[in-house]
Amino acid sequence: MVKAYLVNHTHWDREWYFTVMDSQVLADQVFTEVLNELETHPDANFCLDGQTSILDEYVNTHPENLERIRKLVKSDRLFVGPWYTQTDALIPDAESILRNLNIGISEATEKYGKAMMVGYLPDTFGFNAQMPMLLNQVGIDSILFWRGTNFNTQVSSPYFKWKALSQDTVTAANFPFGYFTGQIGLDAKKKMSSFINDRYDPNIKFLHEHGNNSDVLMPSGIDQMNIVHNIAETVRNINEKSNYETKVSTYQEFVDILKGKVLPEYSGELRLPTYSRIHRTIGSVRQSIKKQNFEIEQKILKRVEPLMVIAESTGIEVGRGMLTQLWKKLLESQAHDSLGGSISDNVAEDIMHRFKEANELADGIENLIKKKIGESLDLNDNELLLFNTTPQIFDGFKKVRIMARSKNIKFDNVEFQSVVVDKHYPMRKHVLKMTEKGREYFDEPEYFALTCTIKVRLDSLGYTVIRFHDVPDENNSCVLKVNDYVATKNIKFEFNNGKINFISGTEVIHDFMSLLDAGNDGDTYDYSPVEDDEERVLPFSECNVVRDSDILENLIISGEQVLPETLSDRINGNDKKKFSYKLVITLNKITERFSFKVIFNNNIESHRVRLRINPNKEIFKIKAGIQGGIIDVTNKKVSESWQDKFDEKPVNIYNFDKLLNVNGNNKSFSFFPEGLKEFEFDNKYLYITLLSTTGQLGKPNLAWRPGRASGDTTNEGHIMMPTPMAQEKGDWEFSVGMVLNKTDESLSLLSREINTAFDQSISYQKQTLNLFINRLDNKIWPTEISYQIPRKLSLLAVDQELVVSATYPSKEKGKYLVRILNASSEIIDIKNKISRKAVKVDIFENELADETKIMPYAYATFKISNIVKFRKNELEL
Repeated sequence: MVKAYLVNHTHWDREWYFTVMDSQVLADQVFTEVLNELETHPDANFCLDGQTSILDEYVNTHPENLERIRKLVKSDRLFVGPWYTQTDALIPDAESILRNLNIGISEATEKYGKAMMVGYLPDTFGFNAQMPMLLNQVGIDSILFWRGTNFNTQVSSPYFKWKALSQDTVTAANFPFGYFTGQIGLDAKKKMSSFINDRYDPNIKFLHEHGNNSDVLMPSGIDQMNIVHNIAETVRNINEKSNYETKVSTYQEFVDILKGKVLPEYSGELRLPTYSRIHRTIGSVRQSIKKQNFEIEQKILKRVEPLMVIAESTGIEVGRGMLTQLWKKLLESQAHDSLGGSISDNVAEDIMHRFKEANELADGIENLIKKKIGESLDLNDNELLLFNTTPQIFDGFKKVRIMARSKNIKFDNVEFQSVVVDKHYPMRKHVLKMTEKGREYFDEPEYFALTCTIKVRLDSLGYTVIRFHDVPDENNSCVLKVNDYVATKNIKFEFNNGKINFISGTEVIHDFMSLLDAGNDGDTYDYSPVEDDEERVLPFSECNVVRDSDILENLIISGEQVLPETLSDRINGNDKKKFSYKLVITLNKITERFSFKVIFNNNIESHRVRLRINPNKEIFKIKAGIQGGIIDVTNKKVSESWQDKFDEKPVNIYNFDKLLNVNGNNKSFSFFPEGLKEFEFDNKYLYITLLSTTGQLGKPNLAWRPGRASGDTTNEGHIMMPTPMAQEKGDWEFSVGMVLNKTDESLSLLSREINTAFDQSISYQKQTLNLFINRLDNKIWPTEISYQIPRKLSLLAVDQELVVSATYPSKEKGKYLVRILNASSEIIDIKNKISRKAVKVDIFENELADETKIMPYAYATFKISNIVKFRKNELEL
């Protein structure tokens, strides 16, 4: 006899086409009714969508209900967590996913008594292949989800063991018909026989037949839906009419049942749109949100967190709560709809405001730390405080900004430097200055804002002070050259006959890089090609070379093309709007590293812009970074009759995180796009999506997504919703780093190259010329308690071969955490590879056995005591 386990829940988007404030109004009624029903019906239970943020917001307005909630949570009647917000699983950084779980589980336990330790993601648009490893990091060994499976080509059953690259495993339960598979609304109660015969029993039958499952999961709930009242009576009514037995259950109970079974196994990502849409092209929708999200992630991980560790060693304390608040601001915009971009413009404005707040918090914390350390070091005007926020030695180039009286400066003990004048501040007359005598007026001399690129070697996780001085007047401004190439002895980029060519040794790759434009008839869920529209190569017509110094040269290539201004123009073949663009190729002649910038003002609607790269070899597969690893991506043939098998076309368009690696002729090209998340490749070219714009929240009958519109826009009584902000008008700049290797490189080396590519330049100069370069400098006053600290500091040395994922403060004062990724297929031992005693812990800082081992393709976290603090005139241990 097949038994169905019915779990009553609500799916709660914090925002979508409605805002967080709208959501809180809905919660006020729904959540209160849930509490009332659970307290009066002891046989009922309810799952509150697996994210604590929505409950936090409810408790903020209903503090009187906190104890009621705690009692129900502790008695396993109300289920909350494990997430803070219900994350997208393909776009955020791996560290964002881990911090989301850390905050969600920790705060659910602290505030409400416990967290539901099930990886519950009922509506996320696909999953990366390392999701089981990330869940295992926080002690979760199961996942319940909707989208992405295929029981013919991936795994034979909706219930299976899902293995990560690391061999970490979770018990997986998929609901192929959605989190509303057994939804019991008022209509279902009124027309129970029809509900059972036409929906409920057929769904159970499908779940039973695919894998011969005697126990099946029936989630009952939908978006913002209330609890099912009198559920015991409702289930008795179901059992009277159904061919199957149903019992009231919980997600944890069903997972425990599955753990006792022999289940099929699967490894890999889950992104097939077989039983539901997966939105395979959502990775480029509302690029402004994805780009900002990436930039803030990098700012927190590579600047703020390690700076807080350094600061604590020098006696400067920044509250851990400030860091949690910063992460929450970011995580609130990482839910699947929010970060995906399938939202209204009203919500997009809210997201961008949260990003603004997160940036202000991050910049403010950094400003505070740098100024306080600078004060303790008593920096003078010609000294620069330079940080290395990685626990590994840095040997390379840093870009720093200096304010100086002269535009000609030279750094002491620096082998290579480039100085470029960014801005000239002319002399100002009759400027007020407050002195001990009172108000005085003087003429303020001119000064310059300089951007300097310097080659330095920095000890790990710390800082040093370097000096600079004025030199005799030289012409150090940018030099415009008539060349049409930038080159070193071994490599060269040239512009020839409208094409960009790459030369390495004797090999010439013609048309190495180009820009493409095509119309977009899609919406904020998916790109869709315009009928009879062909993707066109945007022509380049002019170039020049700007030489910054002996180090940096820039090949600036520009062009323009008349394009259709609107989707209607595109459909009617009406080209009428001039679209201008630039590609800047920057060569560091010392390191032989390249970077590219694509710059344009987007004045065109409903189109897609892509960067096309030609590696000069037939492409069979590409290595792509994902959260917590690197995978091989291989295209699969798409049948002409795909509509018979899929809810949308399973196009070979993929998400990635930070890295794309492709082999050319005896070469390995690695590309490191900043904040870009979507790529495609065929047997000749790699395509990276820069921008995909649209003016509609949802549309029906797309070329790659036939039938209904995604979202609610074509449901009964709903209207279409314009999204003019999603046209992404305005100035854009996209950056991509590139490394050329000789062979197909190891995953460990590629992972280390990712860290190198996204390394941050962090410096501080005591300001006397411009007190508003750092926003808070003016209001951070010296204190009577100061510290004697060394002019050079290094806290920790981690072996250069290891891949460091994060360095951040422990919840325990005076300690910090370092997370390391083993990107290889072998177990690695970090014994003697970390300079200080390191205790292996889990995400929650509980000590683990097997202290020094890291499993293949997995993370390990280590807790380290901070070094000695230096107090004024007294060494404090």
